Amino acid sequence: MKIQKASLFALYAVLELASDPERQLSTADIADKYGISTHHLAKILRTLVRSKLVQAIRGAGGGYRFTGVTNRTTLLDVIELFETLESDFDIPHSSDQTGVAVIEELQSITREIDDLTKAVLDTITLETALNSSRSRAKVSAQG
Repeated sequence: MKIQKASLFALYAVLELASDPERQLSTADIADKYGISTHHLAKILRTLVRSKLVQAIRGAGGGYRFTGVTNRTTLLDVIELFETLESDFDIPHSSDQTGVAVIEELQSITREIDDLTKAVLDTITLETALNSSRSRAKVSAQG
């Protein structure tokens, strides 16, 4: 399974905004920090606004602010705004009985991997991810 860039950029933006919900950041602030296109990020932020995870603040000094619930919003919730997580394993067709059995088995395995991945992503809340990143930052600063 491969997570698309839009999903990854959305996670960057949501986690950055959720790290301090009182703070508002511009598209450029977030894009510069993570080295991504402001144009691409603006499209992503529009989707996040429509989902009510992020609020757009208009006017001079405007930007975006996190409005979701960090302990209820999971990584899967964010990713699914941008894609359906399914295996991109391209399995050919076969007219041979053994080939058909192999293809069916591989399809079953990839579906199981997809289901497990979704289950894990659905257990990791934004709060958990933020706490983990803060812990890593402390360890890095100390060592």
